[in-house]
Amino acid sequence: MTDTDELTTTKPALRADAQRNRIRILDAAESVFAELGATASTEEVASRAGVAIGTVFRHFPTKRDLLAAIMTDLRCRLTAQARTLAVAGDPTTALFDFATSLVELATTKRTVVELLTDAAGQVGSLQQAVDALLVRAQQAGVVRPDARIADVMALLGAASQGTLRGGWDRQARDRTLSIIFDGLRTGAMGTIEVGQRQVG
Repeated sequence: MTDTDELTTTKPALRADAQRNRIRILDAAESVFAELGATASTEEVASRAGVAIGTVFRHFPTKRDLLAAIMTDLRCRLTAQARTLAVAGDPTTALFDFATSLVELATTKRTVVELLTDAAGQVGSLQQAVDALLVRAQQAGVVRPDARIADVMALLGAASQGTLRGGWDRQARDRTLSIIFDGLRTGAMGTIEVGQRQVG
């Protein structure tokens, strides 16, 4: 079952107006929690969404439910993007394109970092989708064959955390991604570590 299936089969379909309210609440909550952190009030979310506090509670009875929904929604969107690139994208660039867009998104969304660094392992289907991009890149000969999905996810998490918490500008972000991508490329296999020195 996919993430989308989980969202559409575990609950009855919402009316169109209720669905619009849900989307507005989630969008507002992402902005509020990104700016103020998880301690921000639900009332602030309602105000930013332009709905009554009761409307928020009808969709999300507790703040924990709201935070969980934000993470699920983000995971679904990122997973869909990665799956689309795995099917229709250029295998020589799709992994790098996805990584770039993900880190750029992390500049404004704290939830990206929280998702990628989730100790509970809730990243699930997103990791599988990124793994498909990795495998295609390796089959195309552009990514070193010893790279593992755990390595890629760790690098994406670190870069996303750095750009959000370090306040990187585009130049710093692009430079860091370039270094990461160079390390993943097939040519990096020619460099081995001897003691504390790098030799090609």
